[in-house]
Amino acid sequence: MSFLYPTFLWALTALSIPVIIHLFNFRKTTRIYFSNTRFLKQVKEATTAKRRIKHYLILLARLLALAFLVFAFAQPVIPAREQLAGNKNLVLYVDNSLSMSAQLPDKTKGLDAALQFCRDIVQTFPADTRYKLITNDFAPFSNSYKTKTEILDLLTEVRLSPVSRSMAEIKERIHLTAQGEQEVFWISDFQKSTLGQVTHQPADSLSRWHLVPLKYNELANVFIDSAYLENPFAAGGEKNALHVTVRNDGKREIDQLSLKLTINGIQSGTASLTIPPGGVSETGFDLTTGLNGFNKGQISFNDFPVSFDNEFFFALNFTHKIKVVEVKSAAQATPIEKVFGNKQVFDFQGYPVNNFNYSHLTEADLVVVNGLNALDASFTLALRSYLNNFGTVLIIPGDKPDLISYQAFLQLPVTGATETKSSPLDRPDFNNPFFENVFEEKSLSLAMPTGSQTISWGADRSAILKFKSDQPFLSIINQKGKIYLMSCPLEKEFTDFHNNALFVPVMYRIAASGKKEDAPLYYTLNQNFIELQIDSLAGEEPVRLVGDQEVVPSQRKVGGKLFLDLPKFSINKGFYNVVAHRDTVGLLAFNIGKKESLMDQYTGAEVKKLMGDKENISLFDGSSTDTFSNEIKARYLGKPLWKYAIVLALFFLLAEILLIRFLK
Repeated sequence: MSFLYPTFLWALTALSIPVIIHLFNFRKTTRIYFSNTRFLKQVKEATTAKRRIKHYLILLARLLALAFLVFAFAQPVIPAREQLAGNKNLVLYVDNSLSMSAQLPDKTKGLDAALQFCRDIVQTFPADTRYKLITNDFAPFSNSYKTKTEILDLLTEVRLSPVSRSMAEIKERIHLTAQGEQEVFWISDFQKSTLGQVTHQPADSLSRWHLVPLKYNELANVFIDSAYLENPFAAGGEKNALHVTVRNDGKREIDQLSLKLTINGIQSGTASLTIPPGGVSETGFDLTTGLNGFNKGQISFNDFPVSFDNEFFFALNFTHKIKVVEVKSAAQATPIEKVFGNKQVFDFQGYPVNNFNYSHLTEADLVVVNGLNALDASFTLALRSYLNNFGTVLIIPGDKPDLISYQAFLQLPVTGATETKSSPLDRPDFNNPFFENVFEEKSLSLAMPTGSQTISWGADRSAILKFKSDQPFLSIINQKGKIYLMSCPLEKEFTDFHNNALFVPVMYRIAASGKKEDAPLYYTLNQNFIELQIDSLAGEEPVRLVGDQEVVPSQRKVGGKLFLDLPKFSINKGFYNVVAHRDTVGLLAFNIGKKESLMDQYTGAEVKKLMGDKENISLFDGSSTDTFSNEIKARYLGKPLWKYAIVLALFFLLAEILLIRFLK
């Protein structure tokens, strides 16, 4: 035990005053003589002995009361178990990820408790101590040490952040900003998923690490694991569906979880599903047709107490046009030009073969070779190169095709047709994946077109369309890219397919299957950069992301693509419009990473072991704010005893009063 103000102990000399009073009796006595004092002497001796005991007890009570009063002013303490580093620099690392919104056993949110822990630390240490506050945002203010007043002001500004950091990132950040020996307080929930693959990474031996783990109650969290379109290349208002996978991270079954889908703020569907413990379940929503432009989709549900991931955002962009290039024998309009004339869906360009620049092939999603009787060697080489680069080609032969040139490109045996008479086509196979989501009703009475053959490539059981004789009319041939091959020209002398109801959906599906750019439905906030396909971006003015706030990210253009470096601390979950000049050219949806929703935690002992389990690593109890406050004071201030001294001083004063009043 020691005293904070030992000079007060000089006041113990005042204990001599009651001793002097009790030792000397200053009253003068008068001697009286009696004739016989034998009996009086006996009574006097007995009374004096009793009074002497009473006086000694009162003296002792007074001495003890005065002594403990002096001790109280001297403030006795049990010495602290730990001492602050010599340079008096403290680093406070506060995990402010979204998982810190969960509640501790005392119903306090994790981040609120962490900030209160920091305040307790600041109030505990001397006024000249310097502090550095680091959060997951790695904000500029974390680069320098602050005074007590400055750090308390910064603590009031800390908010939940969508950014998660691994142990390696955190230790590297602290090491980069270190200035000699320092004390590091690391306050976190230590999620296993976000802390990364930790394999015994020793801590910096020049620093003393104090781990403050926040332990939640057992939590059962539900979150959206993924969402995808059944047909990501749907075009022209084709029927489509959204598939959603929901994950249960808890140890109990979730029964009848209700999901709600809204598109552009209007409820578009609901679903209910049961999720096994630690498992996933999938459900689907039919999307309404006729969605154009940019559409904001949101899936929401109720899940308590972990609610930061109860909303999932996705963007339906129907503005990226499918680029179709037609190479034809003459300059006149063709059925291909008419079917792809919808400028909201397609970017169509048609060229006569004798006026065609081969560089247009690299930009096309679909190349239609229409009505050519012969494919010259240079055109065949360029078309083959496009196909080998995973391109899509639709071959519609001429009325008198050169079989040798066609064989050179198709790389399969092609023969002239033996039967040129027009005959009806067979009903399509509705189970063929090509026709999935094309027909609202699978009617057996569908009116079929007629056709004939100018070329034949043998039997094809998987043909998209075929004659009743089982000969193919339209087939798909996979050779790195895709070749769609038709058996006759699109002319009325050979077929009426281009006038049939099947023609538009079949052509749309062929074009959609060739689309090279699949814009993601959503991005996660832990992505470093994203890639956008922007066709008509002119000028040097950078694009802006406009949502809850406006952000101008670092960016670079390469060809028709725009690469954006995402500033993690500036982007929140939700929707952001991509704005170039004054025009909105895209819509992005951001969600938190799935790892943040996995609530499994390391214990403090496990983290200490992973960091090397050395003497410079200690643990604090972060189960509640009161527990931590008492522990930080006991470790660094020691245990104050002045309150006990006051209590004892009052006790002995009371004892003195009772002795005087009741002891006869």
